Amino acid sequence: MSRRRGKFAVIFVFITVFLDMVGFGLVMPVLPRLIEEVSGTDLAGASIWGGWLFFAYGGMQFLFGPAIGNLSDAVGRRPVLLLSVFGLAVDYLLTGFAPNIIWLFVGRVFAGICGASYTTANAFLADITRPEERAKVFGMMGAAFGLGFVIGPAIGGLLGSFGPRVPFFVAAGLAILNFAYGWFVLPETLAPENRRPFSLARSNPIGALKVFAQYRGVVPLSAVMFLYFLSTAVYPAIWAFWGIAAFGWTEATVGLTLAAFGLLAAIVQGGLTGPVVKWLGERNAAVFGLVTAVIALVGYGLAPGFLAVMILLVVHAPEGFVHPALTAIMSHQAPEDAQGEIQGGIASLQSIGMLLGTVLFAQVFGWFAVPGAPPAAAGYPFLLAAVMLAGTLVFFLTLREVKPVTPP
Repeated sequence: MSRRRGKFAVIFVFITVFLDMVGFGLVMPVLPRLIEEVSGTDLAGASIWGGWLFFAYGGMQFLFGPAIGNLSDAVGRRPVLLLSVFGLAVDYLLTGFAPNIIWLFVGRVFAGICGASYTTANAFLADITRPEERAKVFGMMGAAFGLGFVIGPAIGGLLGSFGPRVPFFVAAGLAILNFAYGWFVLPETLAPENRRPFSLARSNPIGALKVFAQYRGVVPLSAVMFLYFLSTAVYPAIWAFWGIAAFGWTEATVGLTLAAFGLLAAIVQGGLTGPVVKWLGERNAAVFGLVTAVIALVGYGLAPGFLAVMILLVVHAPEGFVHPALTAIMSHQAPEDAQGEIQGGIASLQSIGMLLGTVLFAQVFGWFAVPGAPPAAAGYPFLLAAVMLAGTLVFFLTLREVKPVTPP
C-alpha cells in the first residue's frame, strides 16, 4: 500500500482499539449506579452483578477471539475490522436503552464479541511491521488503550451526571463515525498467498490455546500472560465499587482516577515502550513492569485516601510495559502466516483471565465490603491480587529465554 494510505489505515486501527477501550472505560464510573438502577440492589450486591457482567464480556471475547483471529487469516483484515466496529455501535445503543439487568447483559455480550477485534488489529499491525519493531507498535496499541481509558472514564464520569445512560449514546455516535472513516481508508494488508482456510479446529477456544503448544517456549509464556491477566482483572472488577465504599467517591471522582491512570498508561506505553525495550530488552522490560504492578497492588489495598491513590497511579504506570513486551516475545515464536492465530490465542488468554478474575475479585469484594464493614475491607481484593502477581513474577523469572523463529 502507499505510505499515505498506510498511515490512514493505521490511524483507523488505533481509533478502533481506542473506541473499544472508550466503551470499556465509560462503563466503569456509571456501572454501580446503573446496576443499582436496573437491579434494585445495594452496592455490595451491585458489585457481584458487575462481576457477572464482566464475566459475560470476557466470555464472549474468549469464545470469539480465536474465531475472529482465524477468520482474518482466511478472508483478510479489512472486513473483520469493519464488522467489529459496526457491532460496537450496536452494543452501545443496546446498553444505553437497557430497561433491565437482562438487557445490560445483552449489551455486554455484544461488547465482548466486538472487542475481540483486538486480535485482528494486532494481526493487521504484524502484517506491516518488521519483527524487531513489534514491541514498539504493540506499545502504541497499548497507548490507544490508555487514551481510551482517559476519554472513556472522563465521558462516563462527567456525562454520567446527566444520567448513567447518556455516555453510551455518545460512544455509539463515535463508533458510527469511525466505521464510515474506515470504509474509505482501510486497505487489505494480508496478501492472498499468505491466507489460509478457516478452520473450526483452530477457532474454538481450546483449539486456540493449543496453538501455543506448536511453538517452542510459548506454553510457559502463555501461562505468565494468563496469570498476569487473572491478577490485574481486579481493576475493572472493583475499582469504582472500591472507590465508593472506601472513600465515598462520586462518579466524577471515579472517572478522574481512571482518566489519570489511562493518561499515564498512554505516556508509558506509547512513548516509552520502544526506548525501554531497546534499552532493557523485552524480558527485562516485562520484569520491571511486573515489579511495579505488585507494589501498586499492595499500595491500593492499604491506601488511606485520594492523594495516596494518585501517587500510586504514577508508581503503577510502568506496568504498561508488561503486555506489549510479552506479546512481542510470543509473536517472535510464530511464523508470519500464523500471526492472526497467535494473537487470537493471546486474546483468549486475556479473555479467560478476565473472565475468571473479575468474578473472583467481585465476589471477594462482595464478601468483605458489606454494610457496616470497615472501609479498609474494600481493599482486600487488591492484596489478594498482589500475592497472585508476585507468584507470577517469580515464575517468569525462572523461565529460560527462547530464540525467535527465523523467517524464511
